[in-house]
Amino acid sequence: MQSGLYWDGNVGVHSLKNVVRKVGRWFNPGRLFALAALILLLTIRIFDPVPVQLVRFKAFDQFQQLKPREFKPFPVVIIDIDEASLKALGQWPWPRTRLAELVQKLTGMGVVAIAFDVIFSEPDRLNPKSIAADNAMLPPDVANALKTLPSNDQLFANAIARSRVVLGQTSVRSLDDERINDDQPPKDMPHAILGPHPSKFVPALPALVQNLPELENAAAGRGVFSLRRDADNVIRSVPLLAIIEDKLRLSLSVELLRVATGSSAFAVKSNAAGVEGVKIGRTLVQTNALAQVWPYFRKSDRSRFVSIKDIVDGTVDPARLRGHLALVGTSAVGLNDIRATAIGESMPGVEIHAQVIENIMGNTMLVRPNFALVVELAAILFLGLCAIIFVPLLGATWATLSALVVLGGYVAACWFAFTSQRMLVDPVYPTISVAVVFVLMSVFNYMREEKRRQEIRSAFGQYVSPDLVNDLADNPQNLSLGGETRDLTILFSDVRGFTTISESYRDNPQGLTRLMNEFLNCLSNAVLRQNGTIDKFMGDAIMAFWNAPLRSENHARAACQSAIDMIRDVDELNIVMKERHERAVEEGTNEGEEFHAINIGIGVNTGTCVVGNMGSDSRFDYTALGDAVNLASRLEGQSKPYGIKIILGQATAHAVEDELATFEVDRIRVKGKQEPETIYALFGDKELAETEDFQHVRKLNQDMLKAYRAQDFETASALLELLSDAGEKLDLELDGYQLIYELRIAEFQANPPGRDWNGVYIAETK
Repeated sequence: MQSGLYWDGNVGVHSLKNVVRKVGRWFNPGRLFALAALILLLTIRIFDPVPVQLVRFKAFDQFQQLKPREFKPFPVVIIDIDEASLKALGQWPWPRTRLAELVQKLTGMGVVAIAFDVIFSEPDRLNPKSIAADNAMLPPDVANALKTLPSNDQLFANAIARSRVVLGQTSVRSLDDERINDDQPPKDMPHAILGPHPSKFVPALPALVQNLPELENAAAGRGVFSLRRDADNVIRSVPLLAIIEDKLRLSLSVELLRVATGSSAFAVKSNAAGVEGVKIGRTLVQTNALAQVWPYFRKSDRSRFVSIKDIVDGTVDPARLRGHLALVGTSAVGLNDIRATAIGESMPGVEIHAQVIENIMGNTMLVRPNFALVVELAAILFLGLCAIIFVPLLGATWATLSALVVLGGYVAACWFAFTSQRMLVDPVYPTISVAVVFVLMSVFNYMREEKRRQEIRSAFGQYVSPDLVNDLADNPQNLSLGGETRDLTILFSDVRGFTTISESYRDNPQGLTRLMNEFLNCLSNAVLRQNGTIDKFMGDAIMAFWNAPLRSENHARAACQSAIDMIRDVDELNIVMKERHERAVEEGTNEGEEFHAINIGIGVNTGTCVVGNMGSDSRFDYTALGDAVNLASRLEGQSKPYGIKIILGQATAHAVEDELATFEVDRIRVKGKQEPETIYALFGDKELAETEDFQHVRKLNQDMLKAYRAQDFETASALLELLSDAGEKLDLELDGYQLIYELRIAEFQANPPGRDWNGVYIAETK
């Protein structure tokens, strides 16, 4: 007894094929390529090369430039070594006595603390002892008196000791660089470390450049004023902490705050991910993992600056400085302390330190949180996958609108984070990455649709002209009922003796179908090579026309060349079929079929027609109608009695008579028409037309027709014999032509047509 559960192999295989087909539909090459591109873009962002950083930084710059930090007064003032001060007090460096005077005046005006964005690493060149040593011509008593005076550096140190002054320090690139006061060991800065040591995260600088020992010893604090520039030389972030020669140093701005608040030490808070911030007193200044902050800049403001000239002259109001933190620095261009900033303008380096202090005081520092990278990577991954999944399912319009809305929403969210929380989230790289994935999917979508469209065009092109298919694809509004009047050249072709051929295949209809397909393909190619439009197939017959839907300046010439190609190609096809038949006979596989060579007759006519979409609303064809079409069909029918393979209408013949081998055949009145038509034979191309032999044939034919129409039948008969001989020399098939005129001449000689005869022959058959 069989179990109720069993495996149906056919059903299982069919189900498996369906699953494979569905999976293949989802994971097509386009999606896989886009997925690979998405992974590559994510990898690039993780490694974060300099160009990617700069693109992100430029976006953050734009945020600040669009919405700079709002103005709010802070007790920070810049004591400016400006152009006016240099002009009034002389070139820099000034004597240290001048600086001692400056410190005394600032302290007397109520400045809380002073920081120098300048380093004093060399002795004053105007020290009294230096003057005595450098001027040997001085009287001995004067020189001895100068040597007993205190040095300017000591006077400056005394002034520093009586105030709260922070001196600036900097670093050199390596220990091999020249350092001044190299024998002076850096002083330890009292500090505490809350968490892992920051040396794991903060880049170390190799060597410290200090001030003179007497100045260093007198100062209340020492801070590093070096500013960090990005790869494009723009200052966007400022380090609050430096590690130089294995010792921790605060930046100049934070050290000034420490001294001003009376803090004896500072603390560094860190965790496994990096530095969290620097603590001054009770205030924790949050930083990134590298102990850097992103100042929220505002434009350079001259209200921050007080010229040293005004302080020395006593013209400045002491209330302007009372209770302020003073930063001594320079805005003079010649002293080379102008820096490019994220706000889009350059400003003195000392003003950047001032803006850092303002940001700390106002708690307006920009935030670049550690999770920002996670947000950006998640946005790239999620939105990129959405593009990969949904773009192929949506139309181009909806896909584009969706992309614009989603990416615009992401950029808007980044802008909102900046304006509301001062948070820096990259709006550019995720947008570019998703846009790249979207474009890739759109391109593959387009390629897929174009492939489908091409397949449809190819299939449709089997029924109508590919030119028509392309025209309709480019101008779909033309796919409607209606037509236009246009001059066309129309070609009809038909097989002679098709009934006999089809009877030989009565027991093999598939063989007849293959034969006709091969034959019609041969004719179709001849039409399409000359950019013609295949109107329809009618059994063994074909109708084609030129100059529609695409215009052709020499459409009569193209149609005639197509007719010549048809005759040549059919002759070649007959050779191939004969060889095939003989081989089948030898192999005994011909199934009793006889070989029948295919012979065709062609009629070509040029005239005005109506061409366009004809039919009903539900089914119509692109076709041509008009008297010229009917006449072309009649001309094809006349190719049989005249024994000439290609018959041209008068308009066609006149259009090509200088280019192709033609001559006049007759003047006939075809069935269904009242007006007579002069018809012509087409034998070959221009090469044949230009031969002396064909020119001789054409002349004999003209003379024969002239004698025939003049009722000089004896001369016409004689010329007809000469014409036949000349035609044989060129291998022209004129037997049928000669026979029809011989019969007419014999009849007219027996029964003269009369004086009113106009030479027009009335065709009895179509």
